[in-house]
Amino acid sequence: MLSIFAISLLALSAVGVSTRTARPTSPVVGAWYAGWHATEGFPLSSVSWKKYNTLYYSFAITTSSVDRLSLAGNNGDLLPRFVSDAHSYGVAAHVAVGGWLGSVWFSSSVATSENRTAFANTVAKFAHNYNIDGIHFDWEYPGRQGVGCNTISVDDTTNFLKFLQELRQNPIGANLTLSAAVSLAPFTDASGSPSTDVSGFAHVLDYIILRNFDVWGSLSEHVGPNAPLNDTCASSANQQGSAVSAIKAWTAAGMPVNQIVLGVDNSGHSYSVSPSAAFESGTKTLASYPAFDASKQPLGDAWDDTGSVDVCGVSHGPGGTFRFWGLIDGGFLTGEGTPADGIYYRYDECSQTPYVYNETSQVMISYDNLQSFAAKGKFIKETGLRGFTMREAAGDHLDMLLDSISSAI
Repeated sequence: MLSIFAISLLALSAVGVSTRTARPTSPVVGAWYAGWHATEGFPLSSVSWKKYNTLYYSFAITTSSVDRLSLAGNNGDLLPRFVSDAHSYGVAAHVAVGGWLGSVWFSSSVATSENRTAFANTVAKFAHNYNIDGIHFDWEYPGRQGVGCNTISVDDTTNFLKFLQELRQNPIGANLTLSAAVSLAPFTDASGSPSTDVSGFAHVLDYIILRNFDVWGSLSEHVGPNAPLNDTCASSANQQGSAVSAIKAWTAAGMPVNQIVLGVDNSGHSYSVSPSAAFESGTKTLASYPAFDASKQPLGDAWDDTGSVDVCGVSHGPGGTFRFWGLIDGGFLTGEGTPADGIYYRYDECSQTPYVYNETSQVMISYDNLQSFAAKGKFIKETGLRGFTMREAAGDHLDMLLDSISSAI
């Protein structure tokens, strides 16, 4: 099945725009490193440095001043050691700027020519001061609201491109590896629709990282795959986006397939699902896309947010996130990554993702397993993508998922 998708996507890559030949084009084998987890069980010494070639320290965040990036809340004192350790292993040290809670001031930072110049200088100086190899822009989302209080403009995508072009003119920025995290649809244009031409970004960015996760979650109407590889084989009502459909959209808009890195996820979402909804009628076979009770969000693993107030001042309950190791700790999976005794399991061949269900607690979790990661690795190889970046380095268990996707590639 995957080879069929690969043939069509390789054909799409032929219409992609030309890229800057001077930039490196080596495959990306990467992961985001969450600075705030360094003191919660995943110090730098736990990173399998020899299995990566790129790591992204997360996050430096935007501020109301175009002259300053902040590492507040992200264990910023650790960044110099992160860079030093990475370089000692021959790994490129990048810093991710933004994130869900850190993109509030992106729009205003690039809104005017004066701001773009100042912000480009700020980013370049930040990279120089910390001796980092690349900047990864995780703006969520240009032209659309993210966390709820982001500055926003219909001209965000245009201004973002102008900013990147200016950063490339900076003597420091010219030599940085620049990447951007993107959603499944191309950046929003001034009309609010996905852009039909992103070729300008292909010239200034080394690559984009396609965030192929959080596709279905607590705001969805039904339980669905967190990170579907494919959805074109699903019913139209269940086509919320996937790696296959996203790559088709991005390449059609002018992003060459070899400048697309697939973002993969080693965590899953939990849902409260009654047995009457969880199983097909009269059976113990898990149903596809069952309804869930959004008012009863199950708590996730030991790292899950039990409740907090975000940067916009809005209170939130549990996030319901289970890392792969959390599924094992929570009794859903064995240490080998297979369903534990008493846990119901279903693997969806279309999305190439599994579900597990505890009938007693009525908790269902959509996640990725070794089979999912192997399928994505094969897809990356056959399609000619630039590689993968995993969210996050600390979410795996004994490198099981990392080894699975790497072996497949």
